[in-house]
Amino acid sequence: MGAGGDGEKAAPALPLETLLALGLDQRTAENALVNSKVTANLAAVIAEAGIKECDKSVGNLLYAVATKYPTNALVHRPVLIKYVLSTKIKNPAQLDAALSFLTNTGPDSLDVEKFEEACGVGVVVSIEEIKSTVTDVLEENMEAIKEQRYHINVGTLCGQVRKKLPWGDAKATKEEIDKRLAEILGPKTEADNIKPVKKKKEKSAKVEEKKVVVATSAPPSEEELNPYTIFPQPEENFKVHTEIFFSNGNIWRAHNTKEILEKHLKATGGKVMTRFPPEPNGYLHIGHAKAMFIDFGLAKERNGHCYLRFDDTNPEAEKKEYIDHIQEIVHWMGWEPYKVTYTSDYFQALYEHAVELIRKGLAYVDHQTAEEIKEYREKKMNSPWRDRPIEESLKLFEDMRRGLMAEGTATLRMKQDMQNENKNMSDLIAYRIKFTPHPHAGDKWCIYPSYDYAHCMVDSFENITHSLCTLEFDIRRPSYYWLLVALGLYQPYVWEYSRLNISNTVMSKRKLNRLVTEKWVDGWDDPRLLTLAGLRRRGVSSTAINSFIRGIGITRSDNSLIRVDRLEYHIREELNKTAPRAMVVLRPLKVVITNLEEGKVLDLDGKMWPDASDTDASSHYKVPFSRTVYIEKTDFRLKDSKDYYGLAPGKSVMLRYAFPIKCTDVIYGDSPDDIVEIRAEYDPLKTSKLKGVLHWVAEPTPGVEPLKVEVRLFEKLFMSENPAELENWLGDLNPHSKEVIKDAYAVPSLATAVLGDKFQFERLGYFAVDTDSTPEKLVFNRTVTLRDSFGKAGPK
Repeated sequence: MGAGGDGEKAAPALPLETLLALGLDQRTAENALVNSKVTANLAAVIAEAGIKECDKSVGNLLYAVATKYPTNALVHRPVLIKYVLSTKIKNPAQLDAALSFLTNTGPDSLDVEKFEEACGVGVVVSIEEIKSTVTDVLEENMEAIKEQRYHINVGTLCGQVRKKLPWGDAKATKEEIDKRLAEILGPKTEADNIKPVKKKKEKSAKVEEKKVVVATSAPPSEEELNPYTIFPQPEENFKVHTEIFFSNGNIWRAHNTKEILEKHLKATGGKVMTRFPPEPNGYLHIGHAKAMFIDFGLAKERNGHCYLRFDDTNPEAEKKEYIDHIQEIVHWMGWEPYKVTYTSDYFQALYEHAVELIRKGLAYVDHQTAEEIKEYREKKMNSPWRDRPIEESLKLFEDMRRGLMAEGTATLRMKQDMQNENKNMSDLIAYRIKFTPHPHAGDKWCIYPSYDYAHCMVDSFENITHSLCTLEFDIRRPSYYWLLVALGLYQPYVWEYSRLNISNTVMSKRKLNRLVTEKWVDGWDDPRLLTLAGLRRRGVSSTAINSFIRGIGITRSDNSLIRVDRLEYHIREELNKTAPRAMVVLRPLKVVITNLEEGKVLDLDGKMWPDASDTDASSHYKVPFSRTVYIEKTDFRLKDSKDYYGLAPGKSVMLRYAFPIKCTDVIYGDSPDDIVEIRAEYDPLKTSKLKGVLHWVAEPTPGVEPLKVEVRLFEKLFMSENPAELENWLGDLNPHSKEVIKDAYAVPSLATAVLGDKFQFERLGYFAVDTDSTPEKLVFNRTVTLRDSFGKAGPK
């Protein structure tokens, strides 16, 4: 059908006797009948051969034609069948060569001379030639033959003969090798009949003695090193993309003709061309990061180009705010578009192709309501207006374009296949009426194309080589290619990958929009959301996100739920190397150092990096130590225990970068549970060896309160791992997903922190400066917790 599709009628079912008459064995025949696709191909081959029976050798070759034949070269299958029936092609080696040749030829005209040369037609290999070649091969392997005797790999010997005589009879070759081996080696001995046992590698005595266990891992696969190796090159885009099955038995096999592909390659220079096509109706989330990694990443790896294309076919949902955000966030993620385009850039061309579809009898104006369309699709019934005259549809479509018809009174539908099992072939809507100005195209149009109509054509207009999307679009593939075949347009290579689903959150734009508009969260960039804006505000970098995406891969595996811990692992890995250390106390408990004289302040050095050299001043920050210090309330208990490393009455702990302190007294407020102050003594000589090490903050000068900062702690937004599957998913929101601590104390060095700065607050986690920060008060968001909290009583 058309320039880019082969049409074929599906074959009827086959009786078992028909296959047995071809010489196929019982099991092969029965297995073939179980597979409907193999059965259909066999029926087509038998019909093209015009035979009812044949000998076994010919039948086996015909079976191979039915199961292996390249679908992009179906036009040449009858020719190959004639070669098989005439025994010009009479063995599997010749057939494999023929199939390889035809795969490369595709639907183009067949060069018979080159074809016959490629598969050895007319080449006669005599028994004498086989015997002579076998002699040569055995002589080349004589040393191994005498050593291994009958344990020699005969298959390897046959392969060596086949390299020299590709069209020689395989059976005759094997028989000659067996005969000659018997002559050389004589009768088999008892040892020849014993199956050799593979020797186990002996362990090194040194390793055994020391009992050293060495953990080794397999080297990374090529796909792990370069995930883009799975994609074909642009010049390979002549093969059949998909088979479109119709309810009447017809099959369209969608592929590019040689002429269309050559025109495409000339336009692109053979470069890979991809596109990232978000709809500007919301903020991008981490699922879009995966799409960007694939779309932009493939183009970058192949030295190609990637468009940023806004799929702006719905003027009611799109806003300039979203367009601006998407462009900015794509750049932040590290990607540079080749061009920024809009589907609306192609509205005129799309309209003209719609008119062409109507003229071809492949589209019609319909007046069914949305409910009626749904009902008719379920019942597989044609619309009453499906077969209206072409001229009538042309006039009505023009009336739609001119605004002469009201919204909801008419649509343009593609005339596909209402009886098809795939609902995405049920006469999809191509155009609908909307009297809404378009954010990009203005008020020129009052009819707008649907995604299903526009997407594939704009891919074709932009010469996209690889149209990549998530697996839920897999069932739309027939519709995608139906339209391109119907219009004779260039067909991109379509490939679907698994959608990214992460635990304890929602990824649906509809659900995200509801969370934002109903104010369950604090906007699209709320740090609890896995929107890219939210992740950035939380302190996550684009490199950590891309590292996470690369780690999970880009395969077509099922849409399994990825635990959010896996994302957090990549975030920690990066921040551990890039975030300097500092000390902050979230819930301060006052400690007075009674043996430090009034007014004295010691300037100590805190390490910004755990492995910093003591002589490297740039890797340290100043920490004042004065008579009044503050520790976490959770780091003090009235009752000590063996597994507790915090402070208790009569117990000593180490203050990080400072001195040991020992609790000497506890000052209570109005009740025994109200502890307002701890009295302690410090050990200036550091004679104590202590397990417990606490973070702390001191008054920078006597009587002056430490630097006050606001700290926001975030937990998972939803309590269930997969809230999206819950009917009342909003009821699963975690009421403790956000905690705001207004008056935390920080070391003075944090006073100069600015937006973009990230730190590890010791024992608390990794934090980033928030956009709500002001010169008067800094606000920090916790990006992620540390791997291990300090002891069991460490601050949370």
